[in-house]
Amino acid sequence: MTKPQDQGACRGVGRCAVLVGPYGSGKTALLEALLHAAGATDRKGQVGDASAEAKAREMSVEPNFAHCSYLDEPWFFIDCPGSVELAQDAQDALIAADVALVVAEPDPEKAPALMPLLKFLDDRQIPHMLFVNKTDKLGHAGAARVRELLAAFQAASSRPLVLRQLPMREGETIAGAIDLVSERAWHYNPHAASNLVEIPAELRQREAEARQELLESLADFDDVLLEALLEDRVPANDEVYRHLSHNLAADRIVPVFLGSAENDNGIRRLLKALRHETPGPEAAAGRLGIAPKAPDGSEETCVAVARTLTLAHAGKLSVARLFRGTVKEGDRLAGQRLASLVRLQGGQAEKLSQARAGDLVGLGKLEGVATGMLVCPESRAEADWAEPQPPVYALAIQPRERSDEVKLSAALAKLVEEDRALSLETDPDTGETKLWGQGEVHLGIALDKLAGRFNVQVDAQRPQPAYKETIQGGVEHHARHKRQTGGHGQFADVKVSIAPQPRGDGFAFHDRIVGGAVPRQFIPAVEAGVREGLQRGPLGFPVVDVAVTLTDGQFHSVDSSEMAFKTAGRMAMQDGLRDCQPVLLEPIHRVTISVPNAFTSKVHGLLSSRRGQILGFDARPGWDGWDAVEAYLPAAELGDLILELRSLTQGIGTFTHGFDHLSELHGRLAEQVVAGRQAAQ
Repeated sequence: MTKPQDQGACRGVGRCAVLVGPYGSGKTALLEALLHAAGATDRKGQVGDASAEAKAREMSVEPNFAHCSYLDEPWFFIDCPGSVELAQDAQDALIAADVALVVAEPDPEKAPALMPLLKFLDDRQIPHMLFVNKTDKLGHAGAARVRELLAAFQAASSRPLVLRQLPMREGETIAGAIDLVSERAWHYNPHAASNLVEIPAELRQREAEARQELLESLADFDDVLLEALLEDRVPANDEVYRHLSHNLAADRIVPVFLGSAENDNGIRRLLKALRHETPGPEAAAGRLGIAPKAPDGSEETCVAVARTLTLAHAGKLSVARLFRGTVKEGDRLAGQRLASLVRLQGGQAEKLSQARAGDLVGLGKLEGVATGMLVCPESRAEADWAEPQPPVYALAIQPRERSDEVKLSAALAKLVEEDRALSLETDPDTGETKLWGQGEVHLGIALDKLAGRFNVQVDAQRPQPAYKETIQGGVEHHARHKRQTGGHGQFADVKVSIAPQPRGDGFAFHDRIVGGAVPRQFIPAVEAGVREGLQRGPLGFPVVDVAVTLTDGQFHSVDSSEMAFKTAGRMAMQDGLRDCQPVLLEPIHRVTISVPNAFTSKVHGLLSSRRGQILGFDARPGWDGWDAVEAYLPAAELGDLILELRSLTQGIGTFTHGFDHLSELHGRLAEQVVAGRQAAQ
């Protein structure tokens, strides 16, 4: 950590912009460009992805935090990973946002990837701007491509998109942009500030049309402005800016900006728009239900936790937005003394003497405080914000060295605390420890962290489906356990009736003993042995839906014992079940697949190819243009379902699932399962 810093040099209340968007859109490049343009860095690349996992994949794998001062106002930025498998990070980080910067590539075919993100923002009324990055790639058809892009992006947004700039072309490249509010043109200079130039004559008509479209979009929310436009009165620029700011804050519109982060094109225009139009933190606090003052009238400290980190030398760090009050090291939060107070800049942490409302800070070693919590001096509560995403992909893991079991358990607990999209499950049927997440990349990052950060090597494989078996016929079976050793021997004799139960009825045990053939005190031991014998049937799997009746038996006054009758009960099952026509059962899950309706037919084909039974489909509640397809699907087919589903739906299809019932499995597939089980045992 660097020496303590004081933020008094910056006037005004800090605001926070969260950079979100699909993988490959250039969010980290935009963050670097914004910081460089604001003078926070002397060169790019100083606050980018620093972790070993990010460098190995050449992509962001976790949120990156930064800050700067722009025109004497403090700004905080959170750059979120774009992979669909890491979307939880972005959703969690947005709890701190005054505005979201949605970064997109200039490719209409990639517009659907924005749909879940834009819906998340609109559902929570988070103001957001759309920055179309890499516009230097648009080529000679730049203006036409922008209209095409807007149409594609509009299909993904429930809020109207408002174009703020018109591109200017020179030859085959986009050389500048016209601001549609101020009606001034700016010529790009690579890696430098733009020059103010005259609007090209050939673009004046198109600029006037585009500006009129902007005004008409704003007039949809203001009758006075609508009346002025109908009377052909041109509103003053200040009035237009006021409408833009007001409607952005209310999440009624999505302003659209153009540029190239790599070349520093349009970055200063974007910074100025952020400065003039982004609402203050009181609006974000209001979305979270945080009042300007505490119930007692004080400005009691209140923060919202956007991320939990585990640092190598500093331990747990809660990255939080301070929405009310002030805080300094040693203060009490959540009933604990605050161990440290820092401000993050990429991979560096600066100690702070104090933080105030609006700041994004790291709070050291607050136990029991988790991402998504609202934290006050003596309390903490879950914010009604973003539920953890349902798990869709799992790996069964175990430590490579048995001596690492305790270390693995502690490391996994920290990973799950850091990343709410990770979860752990111990399967009671297979005994496997399952690490659940959002896909191969997501879990691959987690395994790399286990090895690199926590020095725990694990072996991982696809989990086993929890196959079981049952019987189709019944049998009467006699089992005797007799053993003579020095002293007392062991003797137990039982006769049982084994019969199938209806599917799902489970296990039933009855005794029909008369005349004391088996003493009453030994009957529970027979049942215990029977249950033990059902744990592994003739096919190698637990046996379910079986009724066993104890009908007769014999005992010895000296050699009979509970242990002897338990052994006899187990033997009766192990031998008798072979004659009951055992059959394999596979677990069937009820699956709900959610996709835009353009992909519904592909989902039907996907399910059919995986032995699925389609139950029907309907509109997905709350999602315009989306369908929810219901189906039964064998658990064995769920393992890589999300990978193929995303491949078919441009990365945005998802599903939920849960065990529904067991179904008989016959034929070659059943033979393969049984052969694999027997080989493993």
